[in-house]
Amino acid sequence: MNNNLEQATLAGGCYWCTEAVFQNLKGVEKVVSGFSGDTQEKADYYAVASGQTKHAEAIQIDFDPTVISFETLLKVHLTTHNPTTLNKQGADTGPQYRSAIFYHNETQLKTAKSVIAEIQAALDSPVVTTLEPYEAFYAADDEHQNFYRDNPESLYCQAVIIPKMKKFHDQWSAYLK
Repeated sequence: MNNNLEQATLAGGCYWCTEAVFQNLKGVEKVVSGFSGDTQEKADYYAVASGQTKHAEAIQIDFDPTVISFETLLKVHLTTHNPTTLNKQGADTGPQYRSAIFYHNETQLKTAKSVIAEIQAALDSPVVTTLEPYEAFYAADDEHQNFYRDNPESLYCQAVIIPKMKKFHDQWSAYLK
């Protein structure tokens, strides 16, 4: 086990899509789909999807900063979903699908502000990605983990994740495993 790993917690709509992207990056050791953004412990799929909590669908990433930087992770994050739509990604709507960076420390917060400013300079619409202090992360049930890897033929993967993965591969090929 690599003792030099750091964590990043990100939300960008459906966690199945974000999980699929980050699992393919060099330096990413582990990606877990789940929920962050609220301290209420009842963070299961149905409670979050129905709006009973303030959680967002999120992923928690264990990464090796000597291989891939937090800055690069954020650039991938902000270019593989739409950071300019408030509480919406594709057909998914509601605050549980918000774009967010849950920063674990002041260094991550500073980096996130810098990356957002850089991304914003290239866009016509304002970036609405929230910067929220990391408080807790609750893993989703097992059937929600590794969804794209385990179900590539599902209609959701075919219609939503595969087009996103193509864009991701085209833009970030130098960072692929």
